[in-house]
Amino acid sequence: MPKLYRGSRLAASISHPSQPKVQSYLTYSHLWPSLQDACECAFYSTDTLFASLKAIHRTPLAMMALSISVTLFETGIKVVDLLTPYKSGGKIGLFGGAGVGKTVVIMEFIRNLAIEHGGLSLFAGVGERTREGNDLYCEMQDSGIIKIATKESFLCDLSDHLSAPHSSLSTPSKNPCCCPQPCGALFAAAQSQVLCVFGQMNETPGCRMRVTFASISMAEYFRDAFGQDVLIFVDNVFRFVQAGSEVSTLLGRMPSAVGYQATLSTEMGSFQERIVATLAGSITSIQAIYVPADDLTDPAPVVIFGHLDATTVLSRIKASKGIYPAVDPFNSTSKMLAPGYVKQEHFCIANDVKQMLQRYKEVQDVIAILGLEELSDQDRILVDRARKVERFLSQPFFVAEVFTRIQGRYVSLHDTIIGFTKIVTGELDAQPEGAFYFKGALSDVCA
Repeated sequence: MPKLYRGSRLAASISHPSQPKVQSYLTYSHLWPSLQDACECAFYSTDTLFASLKAIHRTPLAMMALSISVTLFETGIKVVDLLTPYKSGGKIGLFGGAGVGKTVVIMEFIRNLAIEHGGLSLFAGVGERTREGNDLYCEMQDSGIIKIATKESFLCDLSDHLSAPHSSLSTPSKNPCCCPQPCGALFAAAQSQVLCVFGQMNETPGCRMRVTFASISMAEYFRDAFGQDVLIFVDNVFRFVQAGSEVSTLLGRMPSAVGYQATLSTEMGSFQERIVATLAGSITSIQAIYVPADDLTDPAPVVIFGHLDATTVLSRIKASKGIYPAVDPFNSTSKMLAPGYVKQEHFCIANDVKQMLQRYKEVQDVIAILGLEELSDQDRILVDRARKVERFLSQPFFVAEVFTRIQGRYVSLHDTIIGFTKIVTGELDAQPEGAFYFKGALSDVCA
């Protein structure tokens, strides 16, 4: 057998099915052949893309196919939309340790995209712990993001389908043109809002490396075939680099700086450059990033940071205060927060909020030692407004209703700007700061 080397021409690329075979869902032994044939008929589709095989390695789209308009991706989360706005088709880095609410934020993103924007989310577990993937899967079921079809719902939907006029047990037709749409209970994707792809750390390095390309290929299919806006989560993108380094070592290649593969930038670019917005739809990526030994000068984080449009940092200090989402307003950044991309009103109020929180942070030591009475009248007014802003940055989540017993809120960008503008300008000085805690729009505060 000839030895593989970089640039080897293979017979075919690794591919993934755009639609899983229906036979894998027909596992009930009591289904006789004619019933199985009739059920198979229900899953044929006239869409030629729907039953094809797609290569996971592809060339990024040409410049002419990309969208030239820069649009904001509205998440419905106040602190994100105001201070670190996301770009449709952009790449966002998500930093946060254990216990700061990373999973809840991810699930809220998935819910808001599906319910408010009609989009689809895709979660790619790359090289992380199998336990964490299983926990996330179970939490998504508890919050209703993933719907699992039971045997009873399977048989109920199947009987409803077979009782329809187009169904026939005796003469099942396999003509795709006359077949209905698939029933929801078998696939369960008709009610689910997320697609999960896992290649966790118990897998081989080749699997952990390729799972990122498989996930982006699936996202491209939903974007191009259905014109959907797709949100893809990668946890953790550093493990993709790590798996590539292991593959490089197994192939006997000479390592580069700090032991990483010589093709580090090429491999990262081949993945990141496929996350774009086209005329049909967009793929927006949120990537959890592990920084080895907290060294930001390590070659892997440096290469990853070069592709990011925004960074969202979850702070343990904010979480300890009970402010969720615990987004750090000082360390979180976005290239979109500039007058050329957002409205002037948005840009000004975001800077005013950051300056107010920064001044409040500076006088906290004075308040702790000498007390609030030692501050000037101007500083006391500023501290009062800053505390209201800090609490107004919190927000109840839909996916956390089972824990907080508070109805979730989706806040538009327009309502977010109006709310913070009135706090900063002093129009709500008469309101107590507790009235701003875990509220949605300003109408919830004044209600």
